Amino acid sequence: MRVILILLLLANAALFALTRLDKAAAGEPQRLAEQVQPDKIKLLTAREVAQLNPAKAAALADVCVEWGPLSDAEHRRALAEIAPLNLGTLLSQRRVESEAFLVTLNGFASRAAAERRAGELRARGVADVAVAERGGNVLLSLGVFRTEQAANGRADALAQAGITGTRVSSRTGGVVQTLIVVRDPPQQAMTRLRELVPAYPGTEIRVGACERAS
Repeated sequence: MRVILILLLLANAALFALTRLDKAAAGEPQRLAEQVQPDKIKLLTAREVAQLNPAKAAALADVCVEWGPLSDAEHRRALAEIAPLNLGTLLSQRRVESEAFLVTLNGFASRAAAERRAGELRARGVADVAVAERGGNVLLSLGVFRTEQAANGRADALAQAGITGTRVSSRTGGVVQTLIVVRDPPQQAMTRLRELVPAYPGTEIRVGACERAS
């Protein structure tokens, strides 16, 4: 009886040793496959992160939300609107150069001719009229816009007012605007920023890793 018991103990020990050796032979990839389920892991893109509801976005660690770009006037107004959030040191700004779309009237022989036309337009109530030079040509600037759609809308409105011959063109660089940045945004901050976006056409919210200070 004692011999049989000893043999059973030895058999169990041998089986345990074989099991451990088999797992060791499988290597690190096999052990990882046993610990996790790769098919259930999904890395979110920046767009998907931005579309998370405010509670989930606020729960992410070491992320920054950027809202903009904003003109200087929009920037001042936006800061006033988010002031009640008391974001303190979580709030910062970043200046960026962005593409712009210009509405212009071209074909003036001299600056004096452009000035006369600008005076006529102002007398008719047209705002944002300025004399400018571009590529050696004198022209009238009738507005600078963040999107081509907004610039075309301005040109169409001028045409309906009887002011024809405008041009819409793009300009890369040179237009410096501001992004409002909130680090590790609280849920109420995410909610408020998304509420404000429609009131600032051409702006958007982006969520991603915070830039490291140089």
